[in-house]
This record gives sequence, structure tokens and C-alpha cells, in this order.
Amino acid sequence: MEDIQLWAVLAAAMSSFVLGSLWYGFVFQRLWAREAGVDPEKVPPLLRTFVGAFVLSLLAAFVFALFLGPSPQFRFAVGAGVLAGLCWVATSFGINYLFARRSMKLFLLDGGYHTLQFTLYGAVLGAWPV
Repeated sequence: MEDIQLWAVLAAAMSSFVLGSLWYGFVFQRLWAREAGVDPEKVPPLLRTFVGAFVLSLLAAFVFALFLGPSPQFRFAVGAGVLAGLCWVATSFGINYLFARRSMKLFLLDGGYHTLQFTLYGAVLGAWPV
């Protein structure tokens, strides 16, 4: 655990925030709100939402760094990120969405985000200098 680059973990978590703001805030905002049944006019308590999301992103990035191990090769880290996002996270969402009868569009939006999120984690962690 002492070999984990904590600055890299922090940067990976921040990359998730940037991606999320682009993905859900600009590119797919209306589509996501419609498919998720969220009223974009009703804004939740932002501080609690963003702090909670950042803590969870930080935890995910840290555990992914533990999974990758110290100084992972870039290609391995990115490939592991794609597979973790697509095959662990997105498929888990898929199971929940099937039982909740959520739309395929929402599954693709959320699963796509998390696939890119973990791909970014891998890119940051794999590119970070030792």
C-alpha cells in the first residue's frame, strides 16, 4: 500500500469529476434527466452531492490503484480500466436496470460513463511517473 501514488489517485478521482461534468452536465444532460426521471429544475443540495460523489470517486480510484499495483504499464492500466468499467461496473448497472425496468438509453449513458471513468483512472494511474 505504501507504493500507491496518492497524488495519482487524487488526479484520477478529479478526472472522474471532469468527465462527469462534461458527460452529465453538457453532452447528455437533457437525455439523462429524461431517462432517469429527474427534473433538471429541481437541484439537489449541491455541496452534499458533490462531496459525496468525490469521496466515492476517490475510493474507487484508490481501490483501482490497489488492483493495478505499483507502477502499472500504461497499456495494461488502460485496458484494465476499460474492462473494469465495462465488465464489472456497467454489467452490475445492467442487472439493476433490468429489474428496475430502466431504459436501455439510461443503461448506455450510465454504463458508458463508468466505462470511460475507469478507463481514465487507468490512463492517469498508468501514466503517472514513479
